[in-house]
Amino acid sequence: MKYTTRKSAILLLSDGTIFHGKSIGISGTTFGEVCFNTGMTGYQEIFTDPSYYGQIMVATNPHIGNYGVNDEEVESNGIKIAGLVCKNFSFNYSREGASGSLEDYFIKHNLICISDVDTRALVSYIRENGAMNSVICTDGTPVEELKAALAKVPDMKGLELASKVSTKEPYFFGDENATYKISALDLGIKTNILRNFAKRDCYIKVFPYDSTYADLASFNPDGFFLSNGPGDPEPLDGAIQVAKEILANDKPLFGICLGHQVIGLANGISTYKMFNGHRGINHPVNNIITGKGEITSQNHGFAVNREELEANPEMEITHLHLNDGTVAGMRMKNKNCFSVQYHPEASPGPHDSSYLFDQFVENLKK
Repeated sequence: MKYTTRKSAILLLSDGTIFHGKSIGISGTTFGEVCFNTGMTGYQEIFTDPSYYGQIMVATNPHIGNYGVNDEEVESNGIKIAGLVCKNFSFNYSREGASGSLEDYFIKHNLICISDVDTRALVSYIRENGAMNSVICTDGTPVEELKAALAKVPDMKGLELASKVSTKEPYFFGDENATYKISALDLGIKTNILRNFAKRDCYIKVFPYDSTYADLASFNPDGFFLSNGPGDPEPLDGAIQVAKEILANDKPLFGICLGHQVIGLANGISTYKMFNGHRGINHPVNNIITGKGEITSQNHGFAVNREELEANPEMEITHLHLNDGTVAGMRMKNKNCFSVQYHPEASPGPHDSSYLFDQFVENLKK
């Protein structure tokens, strides 16, 4: 392997803090909210998860790219993160079944990456100071110019991003002869969610984020699903109205992550932006209904207000995050509706919570 010199690059945070590193070779600048993921595997699924749209991802795993990429291990039609920060970027890869290198994958999608960063120090800084906007620069743009541009980037709070990642036209997934039919509102849906429904004898029609209840009901489904997705849930007035009408018509409803937050808002329960959020595949959750613990895959920067949820006589908390006590799951007492603030499809991650898909199918049978 020949020795190559790589250009210097920087990560500039909105508070003026600078972290230095090296460019992997793609020149330019990219802006987004900096956040970190503690998963030790599954980087390709993370990079293609629509929930990460508009975010610069810090990988806590010190080695990224070491097993290349596989065309089958994607959660959407392309990379959704705004940029990547890592310690060691592997230009070489070794894995049976890999279809190419991560470097070539990034070149294909023009994703800017800074490596050789002290990611332990960076994650520690974010943990102490919170998620904030940032810019990766690999082309030598002066810092003062970057600061001026970064100041114009909108804050994640109040930002509607579902429209950036949702399908433009309805589409179908699964076997059209399946027993059950589901209408899914695409706020940034992950492909593995659809796979989990399909293997449980469900045929899914996926609708754009701005579809109405009438649109979703036209499929004559047995139940409805509100997907995960990026950004603040509060601006999603249309999705909130859809949830209200599903509940008013007493139809089975299941929500994951952003969909979970939308269901909360539809019931008059507010949401808030978290200091750092939860991003990783080892988050401990307590299932209050069964008393069992679950290790879960999580990716969210907003949460449902626990105090308001507990004060709502029609709602019940079903799961709690064991690290900070935030709401990880809820259900309605008088409706066929439940939701969770994590990813039971676990791509990547453990499969402790895959029973939730079975639970929803049971609700469809009822």
